[in-house]
Amino acid sequence: MRNKSRRGVDKVCSFVKGDFMKMPFPDNSFDAVYAIEATCHAPDPVGCYKEIYRVLKPGQCFAAYEWCMTDSYDPSNQTHQKIKAEIEIGNGLPDIRLTTKCLEAVKEAGFEVEWEKDLAQDSHIPWYQPLDSRRISFDNFRTTFIGRFFTRKLVVALEYVGIAPKGSQRVQAFLEQAADGLVEGARWERNFHADVLLLGTKASVKLLGFDCEKCLTCSLLLAFLNINEENSVEEEMKLSGLHGLELLLSIR
Repeated sequence: MRNKSRRGVDKVCSFVKGDFMKMPFPDNSFDAVYAIEATCHAPDPVGCYKEIYRVLKPGQCFAAYEWCMTDSYDPSNQTHQKIKAEIEIGNGLPDIRLTTKCLEAVKEAGFEVEWEKDLAQDSHIPWYQPLDSRRISFDNFRTTFIGRFFTRKLVVALEYVGIAPKGSQRVQAFLEQAADGLVEGARWERNFHADVLLLGTKASVKLLGFDCEKCLTCSLLLAFLNINEENSVEEEMKLSGLHGLELLLSIR
């Protein structure tokens, strides 16, 4: 709230606390909607996407980063089960859904998926690299195994003297497990992706040869990606440096 006033956007920006499964806004209220690693916490993805669809104005866009299990995930594999559980507990997720399930939910909510691409395979800098405790890095020392050791000792001391609340050691432990699960799931098993980018429109638009009229969200995303219509979407995504993402364009 203080940042809002300091940055001079207090007259054009407001904060509303509510339930994204039942938003306190009338139908067709917003020119654009975005969510960053938020809708993955929804107990019902279809209901959440439908609610987003409801508050969007016709012809406008919804963009989101999702956390998904890939098609490589095997629910009968104990290692995969362990990885999934560690990520869910450490990040407060009710259930990490398969990418295909997210696609189905988007369609059921009213969007049509026209294009999708997993860019993690072409990533030069893995998204999970800052979480890898086996990687020695001075710029991210706290996540190395040495940094974790000192952090654990510090948390124990702070909790002992009463500065940190009781249970801090337990929280710190399962956050470490979550980080390990993220790295193992993405690096070794390739059954989890933390950055699945969804772009959906509520009505008819023209985007790169699709039926889309470049709404605000589409325009911002295209400007960010610096997409040139002479190149393919895959080529431009690679040129833009957005590695480790799976782009799902939901266009209607």
